[in-house]
Amino acid sequence: MTPYRGAVPSKRLTREQSRARTRELLLDAAAALFAERGVNGASVEQIAERAGFSRGAFYGNFADKHDLVRELLQRRTEQELAEVRALPGGDGYEGLREWNRARAEHLEEWLALRLELLLHALRHPEARPALAAREDMARDAHARALASRFRERGVEPPADPRQLALIVHALEDGLLLQRMLAPDRLPADVVVDAVELLDRLWTH
Repeated sequence: MTPYRGAVPSKRLTREQSRARTRELLLDAAAALFAERGVNGASVEQIAERAGFSRGAFYGNFADKHDLVRELLQRRTEQELAEVRALPGGDGYEGLREWNRARAEHLEEWLALRLELLLHALRHPEARPALAAREDMARDAHARALASRFRERGVEPPADPRQLALIVHALEDGLLLQRMLAPDRLPADVVVDAVELLDRLWTH
């Protein structure tokens, strides 16, 4: 089996760069295997092999699989938040629509990984704080965006923006599941349709 994304670098890396690259490749391999086989179905050895490394390389970077799951959650959350923050501003939602359409191309893989991590937290209570922290980061981002929108329009929020953010975040999860089950009936940017509807209700 070829490494998951293991291309030999053309320039000699420093020790720190080499270590960071190894961690990234292990995280990429784990994300793919978790989506394919589940967290419980992917062993440390399989993750290391998919990444093109030895079992020792895994334990040189992560204490155990739980440690890797925590970092994977953190990395994916930060990546998504960075992508959304980099979207063009303005009063419209076109940038967010394009982002959701792009995500829809890999929706099954994205949802498989997300649900596997939820199942992992359900079966392993010690993993729940990391998942809760990931959800807090996502809700905080929604809350900041909502609060900013209320300020820009000079509108008093109908409730605490953190509570409204919880509604938006839960709605997003539910709509993505529905879209995965009925892609022929729900558009790729169905989440943005819902957010726009709530925006009109809350700010007018």
